[in-house]
This record gives sequence, C-alpha cells and structure tokens, in this order.
Amino acid sequence: MFPDDLIARATHLLATCRAAGLRIAVAESCTGGLLSGVLTEIAGSSDVFERGFITYSNAAKSGQLGVPKDLIADFGAVSEPVARAMAEGALTYAQAEISASVTGVAGPGGGTAMKPVGLVHFAVARKGQPTLHEVQSFGDLGRGTIRLLAVGRALALLQEQADRG
Repeated sequence: MFPDDLIARATHLLATCRAAGLRIAVAESCTGGLLSGVLTEIAGSSDVFERGFITYSNAAKSGQLGVPKDLIADFGAVSEPVARAMAEGALTYAQAEISASVTGVAGPGGGTAMKPVGLVHFAVARKGQPTLHEVQSFGDLGRGTIRLLAVGRALALLQEQADRG
C-alpha cells in the first residue's frame, strides 16, 4: 500500500522510539491520515504510536487540538504558527512524548500566490523542548505525490527528534 521507503522509515522510527520509551502522536491536515496510516502499517506499532488527529477542517484544528481560532484567522491554516499549535496540541491531548504536525496545500486547487500548491508546513514537538518548524515547497507535483512527500518529511523530522535522546 505504501512505498517501501516510507515503510522502512516508519519501521526505523518506531524501533528508535521503542528503544527510548517514546510514544508518538501526529496531527494531520493535508496528509489526511496517511502519516498515521504508514505508522500503523507496521505490526506492533501500538506500543509506540499513541494516536493520530486528522484535523482537515479549521474547526477540527480548534476543536481537537486547541488551535486558537484567531491564529487561523490571522495566519491561515497553512502557516508556521498553526503548524506549531497543532503539534503542541497533539502533545496536550495525547499520552505521547513527541508529535508532528503537517498542514499544507496539496492541490490541485486551493493555492494562491502566497501559498502555492505544494507548500507544506511541519512542526515537531517534544515534551520539555522547543517546538521545531520546517516549511517545504514541493511544487505542483500532483496531490498524491505532495501528500507522500509530506509523509516522508514528517517521518524524517520525527526521527531527528527521536534521535536527540
């Protein structure tokens, strides 16, 4: 179902977190559950993967993750402040030590000059540490490709956070 490279990354991430006693939560928008899906594709992932929040709508971001509505109104759902708030909200509402969020424009429509198709914001939060942010401009490569690239980058960011010990 998922490309072999994503399965390999997810397997490595889960093994790292298992060894370190870390549990993962994710907050997804444009990936619509694909990040949760690749993590749960690995047998035995339930001892590491705590939960995934699929918060596609702005109301879900606020209702499930506590993202302030004024933050979304001021910066838009696809923004650094919202990505950070999503990752931090996932930690607040889950029994996990690390979390990642993904929010972007997967296309084919919905892009603007300021936020074109392929723009994706990521954040990774870890209890007791500053929340990290990254933005990627994948380009207008097609909805499916953008979503899979976003999952791969989110796995890599989670791995970097887990490797910090």
